[in-house]
Amino acid sequence: MTIATTQTATAPKPVLSVRSLTTSFRTESGMVTAVDDVSFDLARGETLGIVGESGCGKTVTSKSIMRLLPEHITTYGPNSDVQFDGRNLCRATPAEMRKVRGNRIAMIFQEPMTSLNPVFQIGWQLDEALKYHTKMNKRERRDRAIEMLKLVEIPNPERRISEYPHQLSGGMRQRVMIAMALCCEPEILIADEPTTALDVTIQAQILDLMNSLKEKVGTAIMLITHDLGVVATVCDRVLVMYAGRVIEEGTVGQIFHEARHPYTRALLESIPKRGKKVPGARLPSIPGIVPSLMELPEGCRFEARCRCSDGSRCVHEEPALKPTIDGRPVRCHYPLGTPDERPRREPEAAQTPQGANG
Repeated sequence: MTIATTQTATAPKPVLSVRSLTTSFRTESGMVTAVDDVSFDLARGETLGIVGESGCGKTVTSKSIMRLLPEHITTYGPNSDVQFDGRNLCRATPAEMRKVRGNRIAMIFQEPMTSLNPVFQIGWQLDEALKYHTKMNKRERRDRAIEMLKLVEIPNPERRISEYPHQLSGGMRQRVMIAMALCCEPEILIADEPTTALDVTIQAQILDLMNSLKEKVGTAIMLITHDLGVVATVCDRVLVMYAGRVIEEGTVGQIFHEARHPYTRALLESIPKRGKKVPGARLPSIPGIVPSLMELPEGCRFEARCRCSDGSRCVHEEPALKPTIDGRPVRCHYPLGTPDERPRREPEAAQTPQGANG
């Protein structure tokens, strides 16, 4: 696994600025907050990775930015502010969002087979976005569609635009999704698990393609994934989420080599390592499960699974997201690698891992 080392010498003006994003849903049991006070910036030409276990709020964060959640059950916190081009997208009208979605901010969804319409040809589906967001005529739109398929390295694009999704492989369908997302040259591309269900060879090709397109088009990328290997390969900065909250932020190098939160370190330790394996040894994992959003603990949300918990302050007082000795924000009472760090407890022999991997 090669860790990306590209860093920006000076922080440019963000193309997207998220502050205090809080997203709740109305349910039969009451309000459930899936994203809780999330803040971050995304710079032009940057790739920001958002990582965490399933259910931590990664996808809800992206769909909140795009306003793709069902309006009748979704509410945003009073201080939620998603600034894009001088506009708070949380308060934008449906008409304003239609001008932004697919045009200036585009999204690649997890499963291309369910995202592409099976009854329409590839060319028709590419044409739809161009027809709505540009003033190109039919011939120009066809040429643009072929150009985009070439850009994402699909062979014989003149023939492919007349084919249906089921005639393409999984990797080809994902490339079509990327072509659709980039056809209007968006300023931001949100990629939600873009390599899920693809074999490792195709995964590598898709990641190389995204890196290449970022350099060619200059698009900022927000990459949502649970795969830390993918993060190490393509991202510049990383946001780690747990149970709806941001718990740590830093550059790829900082996260991989100087993780401050016990959860982040546990995720990294669960990655298979090269080298000689000890017979009978098990891959380290995180015991337990993510707490229910309906019954969140009083203190730290990771406390029940944390080997550094003090059993008192961690149980009763939720830590704030605050800078540590190197200025990076971490949500922990006892950040790793600082004078406040506590020794880790050894895992109990009878404990059965149920939880996440990286």
